[in-house]
This record gives sequence, structure tokens and C-alpha cells, in this order.
Amino acid sequence: MSELNFVQQFLEAAGKGEIDTLKKCLEQGVDINARNKQKRTAILVAAMNDQLDAVEFLVQAGANVDLQDETCFNPFLFGCINGKLELVKMMIKANANVELLTRFGGVGITPASEKGHVEVVRELLTTTDINVNHTNICGWTPLIEAIILNDGGEKQQTIIKLLIEHGANVHMVDKYGVPPIELARSKGFTEIENILLAAGA
Repeated sequence: MSELNFVQQFLEAAGKGEIDTLKKCLEQGVDINARNKQKRTAILVAAMNDQLDAVEFLVQAGANVDLQDETCFNPFLFGCINGKLELVKMMIKANANVELLTRFGGVGITPASEKGHVEVVRELLTTTDINVNHTNICGWTPLIEAIILNDGGEKQQTIIKLLIEHGANVHMVDKYGVPPIELARSKGFTEIENILLAAGA
């Protein structure tokens, strides 16, 4: 079998969680960090297919957990964006770089805050030193994203409280100079407005 075929087999096995095949391919000398056309590594393919045993196997075998595909996904960021708590925990344990950016220039907590992934946000805030005030290319912090890109509901309120408890700056404005409290008011999110007021906004 050609080297290319081995790589293809390796990546397919990752997506199906076929650990024996992964082992065989590595024994044949396949690069554990080989990528497909989308620049995805086997560990990312496994992560995107919820094959957590394969993810764990590849971590133990020495895969680079930080390599990003052409859309900036790696297992950690994919987990943060999609609310995959177990995957996120595995990546934190594997010392994933929490400063790597999504394609919108956010860190993992940015999309997790926006999308209402409460447990992922809690995990990131309590077990990593991720930058809670990181500003993405839209000029938004995780706090601002949590306010303006969702429905202001209970999950968002919990996330906003968590962000504030862990050092989110309630005065950091968006790129137009609008503070979080004004953004909450303009959306009619009274509960969030009250949380921000209680935090000194």
C-alpha cells in the first residue's frame, strides 16, 4: 500500500474509532499528525466524529492536539464551539493551547459563551487560565458575545454570572464604544442588565 493510502486509511479509522487499525498504521510508520485535504489530523477527525476512545488513544500515542485545520478547528476549539464537555476536558488534560484562535479570532471560551454551553464555560474558567476578556476580530469579548448573540435566557444569564465571577470586565466596550449594559438594554434583556448592574456596570 502506498504511503498516501496508509494516511487515508489512518484518517478513516480515526473517524470510525477503529483503534486496532490506527495502531497498525502507526506501526507501518504513518505520521500521527498527517493531514487530509482540509488539513485535518486524525485526532481532529476522531474528535469531530465523537470517537473519544480514539482521541484518547491518539493523545497517548503522542498526537499534536493543537494543529488546526483550514477552518481553524482543532479538537479543543471544536469541543468548545459544539459544547462537547468530555472532549474539552480531555484536551485540557492533554495541555491543549487555550490561546489558539477560531476563524473569528476568538478563544475557546468566546463561542462557548455565545452558544450557551454552560458546562464548557465553567470548565474553562475553573481549570484553565483562558483569557476571559479576550477580544475577537469583531471587537467582542466573551461577555459581549454572550449578551448579543443569543436569547438572553437562563443559560446566558448563568454564563454571564460565571464570566463576571472569573474576572470578566463589565466596562469593556465593543468596537463602537458601546458597553455591555447598553447592549443588554437594547436587546431588552432585563435580567442580564440587572446582573451587570450588580457587578458594578
